[in-house]
Amino acid sequence: MNIPADLKYTADHEWIRVEGNVGTIGVTDHAQGELGDVVYVDISDASATLAKGDTFGSIEAVKTVADLYAPVSGTITEVNDVNASPDVVNKDPYGNGWLVKITLSDPSELDGLMDADAYRALVGA
Repeated sequence: MNIPADLKYTADHEWIRVEGNVGTIGVTDHAQGELGDVVYVDISDASATLAKGDTFGSIEAVKTVADLYAPVSGTITEVNDVNASPDVVNKDPYGNGWLVKITLSDPSELDGLMDADAYRALVGA
């Protein structure tokens, strides 16, 4: 299982990569494996302002549907249209399978997220 060291993670299996004040968010390799074949991603509002923990959409797989939660507070600035080829979330969850970009409103919230070692312990990897 791939758990990149340069990302932060949530207990809900989202990851965030921060560059400046913009965070790129997606689901972890563990999450996509548990979901199975991803068939659709629904981002509820492509310009939503979110609080940490807010639901910003859902991800649908062959065997289940799961909510997507914001790891930090901020405003969605970009949505990756993965629905043209939703299997990219399974094949490349940390690259081309990213879901949204968000402008962080409180970067200190990153301190409450897990690093790779803590996430690895959470999922038993």
